[in-house]
This record gives sequence, structure tokens and C-alpha cells, in this order.
Amino acid sequence: MQKILLTSLLFLLPFLTFGQERSLTLQEAIDIALENNYQIKQAENNRGLADTRVRSAQADFLPNLNASFSGSRNVGRQFIQEDLSFDDRTTYGLNGGISSSITVFNGFSNIANLRRASADRSSDELSLERLRENIMFDTASRYLQVVLNIELLKISESSLEASQSQLEQVRAQVEVGSRPTVDLYNQEASVANDELALIQRENALAVSKAQLIRIMQDERITEVETIMPSADELALMPVDLNLHELIQTALDTRSDFQAQEYVIESNRQSQRIARAQYLPTITASAGVNAQYSDQFTFLGESVSFGDQFFDQNVRRNLGFSVSIPIFTRWNNRTTVENAQVQLKNSQLQLDNVRFQISEEIRQAYNDYISIAKELESTEKALIAAERAFETEQQRYEVGSSTLIELNLSNAAYVQAQSNRIQAVYNFVFQEKLLDYFIGQFDGEIQF
Repeated sequence: MQKILLTSLLFLLPFLTFGQERSLTLQEAIDIALENNYQIKQAENNRGLADTRVRSAQADFLPNLNASFSGSRNVGRQFIQEDLSFDDRTTYGLNGGISSSITVFNGFSNIANLRRASADRSSDELSLERLRENIMFDTASRYLQVVLNIELLKISESSLEASQSQLEQVRAQVEVGSRPTVDLYNQEASVANDELALIQRENALAVSKAQLIRIMQDERITEVETIMPSADELALMPVDLNLHELIQTALDTRSDFQAQEYVIESNRQSQRIARAQYLPTITASAGVNAQYSDQFTFLGESVSFGDQFFDQNVRRNLGFSVSIPIFTRWNNRTTVENAQVQLKNSQLQLDNVRFQISEEIRQAYNDYISIAKELESTEKALIAAERAFETEQQRYEVGSSTLIELNLSNAAYVQAQSNRIQAVYNFVFQEKLLDYFIGQFDGEIQF
């Protein structure tokens, strides 16, 4: 019986763990996204192909080696060398050989080809590095959005609870005649608005969680719970930044900028390969060939296979060839011009990447300065709104304020809370955004 229960549990275990809720830190979410992302897997496959192309380019410096073997059976009228006559015969023959050739000179095309393959590999590696940074940043952005929506949902829940409590108080006051009926209607409308705001916050949270699960690409995870310090526990320390230093650092460290530089180097080597087609090609070769024929005789006696194939009928050769392109129907010229255009376009693309990096850094820098100021202003606004709400609530309780004024003060307090929470997490996000644009965004993220 115990064996049956154990077997059943083992069978059901995959189904029990298929859809599960996971509590994830930001680093765990990033690790899952990096492990499962299909774009990274494709880039890693392409990097493997780049390694293969480098090995192929290296092998082009080596000589080739070929072996051949053939057999024949000839039936019909043939010339008989011994008696200088023709006769109908059936003859058998075997031929075999080994040959090798090596390129001595081809306009240094092999060297340029190896350099091009190495540059392509470096470019692919740097592109993979930038892709990993993109995935890490996108995951962090979606994770922070979930955290922000959770905090905003808590504010909405707290606001709804306060409105419902206020509604009960107003209803009791209306029943005893100390408040007009219109206050009850106004408060019911306020509760309905808070309920609508809560529904919208719940939907925003569900959408942000779905987006986080989507980027992690793990079908076993159907619900996530974030593990993050509260807004009050986050280290909010704005620092003074130098815009020009940030731009220079980005140009020195951004992997996509460095990858484009290797693309230029690859196209430069392609241009050299194209120009090498104007030069002659020199090839050296060597080979050994042997043959056997059942009609071969020496002094009237037939010679055995071993004596023929390994001694008497063995031929060795050494040689070289020179190929000089004289007229190729302007194909070489077309190839060179195409390589030149590719080189110029890649240089223009590098300038575009440089301008794009500069623009991104400037925008992120200005946003960082602005959000750093928002931290201070939202903190002051939250303190003031809280005091105003408390004061308005006291005035309402003693009858010197209306319910409308109290609700307006409460709405301003809720808005101040939302602005503060958004300013805090936007500041955290902006710090990571700067690291991302500079090219210093890695997987070790600590808040």
C-alpha cells in the first residue's frame, strides 16, 4: 500500500508543481530570464558559428590532402605490346594516389580572412553581452513596475478602508440628524470612486505581473510575489554627476559601440580580400601515384601486384601553378566597390550609435536630476497633505468643515502618497537606467 501511495505521489508531482506561485527577488527573476530567453540562446548559437568560421579561416593556411583509388575492367580489341598486334582481351587495372597542394600566395587573402572572422566573432560576443544587458534591464524594469503597482494598490486599499469607515460614520450621523442626507450621498460616491480606483490598481498589478512572467519565459510560474525592501528602506542618495564624463564612460564601455567598431574592422578586411583578387595566386602541389595492370610484363614475365603498385609503376610529382587575373568581366572591380560601400556604411552606423548613446545619456541625466528634485518636493508635499487631512478631519468632526472639503483633502493626501511612492521607485529605476545606458549594468543588483 505504501508503495502504491509513493508511486502515485511521484506521478502527480509534475502536475502539482506545473502551475505555482513563486516568491522572487529581483536577482532571481533576472537569472530565470537570462536562462530561458530564446534570443540569448540564438545569439549563443551564432557565437558558436563564429568560432567555427575562425577555425575554418585558420585551416586555410594548411595544405590539403587527397587520396584516390580506382579500378577498371576493359573488354574488346586491344593492342598487345609484346608482339605488336591487336587481339580481343579482357584486362583489369587499378590506380591509386595521394596528392596535396598548398596556397603559397593569394594576395594575403587568407590573412585578411582570418582577421575578418576574428572581428566577426568579437562583434558577436559583444552583441551577446549587450543583449544580456537588455534582458536584465527589461526584467528589472518589469519587476520594479510590479513593486510600484503593489505599493499603489496598498494605498488604494487603505484609501478605500478609510472611505468606508467614513461612510459608516456619516450614515450614523445622518440617522441621528446631525448631518444632512446629502453628505451620505457624497460619501457613497466617494466610496464608489475609491472602489473603482482599487479595481484599476488590481488590473494594473495583474498586467505588470503577466509582463514579468512573460519575460522570464518559465511556464511553471503562473503567479509571482516580489521580495523587495519597502520604500522607506530603500537607499535614496542622489549624487552629483558630470554629463561629459558619463558620455565618455559610455563610449568606452558600451558593448554595442565596441561591437560596431569590430563590424568596421570586419568590413575593412573584406575590402582587402576583394582587392587581393587583382593579384596573382601561386599554388604548390605534390603527389604520388601508382597503378597495376594484369597485362603488364617484364622480360616476358608477368609482374605481381605488389611489385607493380609499390615499386615499378610508382610515379611522384612536384609542381606549382600561377594564376594571373587578366580580365574577369569587371567582377573584381564590382566586388571591391561593394566592399568599399559596406565599409563606409558601417562607419556611418558607428557615428549613428555614438549620437544615439550621447542622446540617451543626456536624456537619462536630465531625468535623473529632475527625479532627484522630485524626491524632495514629494516628501514635503506628503507631509503637508497629511497634516492638512488630519486638520480637515478634526474640523469636520467639530462641524466647522463640510464633507466635500474633507473628501478633497483626503484625495489630495492619497495623491501625495501616490506621487511619493512613484518618485521613490522612479528614482531607483533611473539609477539603473543610467547604469544601463553607460554600459555598467550587470547581474549583481542591490538596492
